[in-house]
Amino acid sequence: MAELIRQYSWTRFGSIINNLPKKGNGEIQWCFSQVKGTSDDDVTEADIVSCVEFNHNGELLATGDKGGRVVIFQRDSESKQALPRRGEYSVYSTFQSHEAEFDYLKSLEIEEKINKIRWLKRKNPSHFLLSTNDKTIKLWKVSERDKTIDGYNLKDENGQVKDPSFITTLHVPVVKPMELMVEASPRRIYGNAHSYHINSISVNSDQETYLSADDLRINLWHLEITDQSFNIVDIKPTNMEELTEVITSAEFHPSQCHTFVYSSSKGTVRLCDMRSSALCDHHSKCKHIN
Repeated sequence: MAELIRQYSWTRFGSIINNLPKKGNGEIQWCFSQVKGTSDDDVTEADIVSCVEFNHNGELLATGDKGGRVVIFQRDSESKQALPRRGEYSVYSTFQSHEAEFDYLKSLEIEEKINKIRWLKRKNPSHFLLSTNDKTIKLWKVSERDKTIDGYNLKDENGQVKDPSFITTLHVPVVKPMELMVEASPRRIYGNAHSYHINSISVNSDQETYLSADDLRINLWHLEITDQSFNIVDIKPTNMEELTEVITSAEFHPSQCHTFVYSSSKGTVRLCDMRSSALCDHHSKCKHIN
C-alpha cells in the first residue's frame, strides 16, 4: 500500500476517497483527494494531522491536528449507492478543541496538539467524542439543528426581552425550518490528573467509563465526574533513576468492560483484569513482542 500520510491544509481538503476500484492484483487502492491548490501551498505546522478516528459505523471520520482543531467528515450518501461503490467524505463540522496553555507552577508550555480522539456509541440524535492534548481531556457534543422557534411572546426577533407593558396579545410560538447547522459544544472537561503527557484514551464497552494513560500512570474516569479519577496502573519507581520503561499506549477490550491492555517501551503488552484487583500492578498475562 502506497504511503498515504501527507501534510495538508484544512482549507484545501475537499474530500476523502477511501475505497476505489481494485487494481489488477486485487489490492484495494486507497488515496486522499485534494481539490484546491497543491500540497506545498501555505502548509503550516498547525495544519499537520496528528490523529484520525472513525466512529462505530464508519459514517463519520474525526481528525485532529497540531493546531488543536478537530475536523469531522461525513460520508456522502450518494457515494454509497454508486457503482463501483465509493467512500467519499465531505466536511461536516470544524471546531477548535484545545488551546495552547502554560503551566506556571512547572514552567511548562502545553501544546494544543490533539493526541487522540475517541467516539462514544450513539444513543440519541447527537454524537459524542473525547479529544485530548497532553494534559486535558474534553467531551464534545456534536448536534444538528434544522428548526427554529418563531413567535416568542416575551422576546423580539433579535432575542431581546420585551417590555411587559407593551405586550397586549399572546400567540402560540411555531416551529419553522432553517438551514442545517452543526454545533459542537464542550460537555465535560477532565483535567489536572496527569503529571506526564497523555498518550492514549480508550472508552469502555459500558459507555460509562474510560481510561487515560501517560508515561507512568493509567487513570480510570467516569464520564459524569470531571474532578476525580482512579489510578489503576502506576509504574513510577520510588527513585526515578531506576526507571527502565514507560507506558506507550492503553486500550479497553471491545466487549469485556473489566479487561484492558497496555504496552510499554520495552515491547511488552500486558493484559489486566480489574476483577482481580482494583490496582492492576500485577498483570494477568504478559507478551513480549520481539
